[in-house]
Amino acid sequence: METKAFDQGLLGKRIREVRKSNGYTTRGAADQLNISQTYLRQIESGKSTKTPSLAVFVSICNLFHISPDYLLQDQLVENELSAVKDAAALYKKRPIPRKKSCLRC
Repeated sequence: METKAFDQGLLGKRIREVRKSNGYTTRGAADQLNISQTYLRQIESGKSTKTPSLAVFVSICNLFHISPDYLLQDQLVENELSAVKDAAALYKKRPIPRKKSCLRC
């Protein structure tokens, strides 16, 4: 089974990109997440040993309306379950066929 080493830098970079694209400053996002600006900067830099706790990670996903797998997509090895989820997501996005009206009904 293939494994990947966790890269804090990639996670931090993606969090920073999402924060900026949502128009948040580090102060504004930290306030909404109920964490310090310093802690958020450490997470985003990926240079320290600071990775977000699970509670903070979930709060980040909720604040920016993103899924955890979006933040971790470069970190995870593809597997059967991810393929099933991808197929389910495509199925949900398919166009809904319109019902043909019955002229005899």
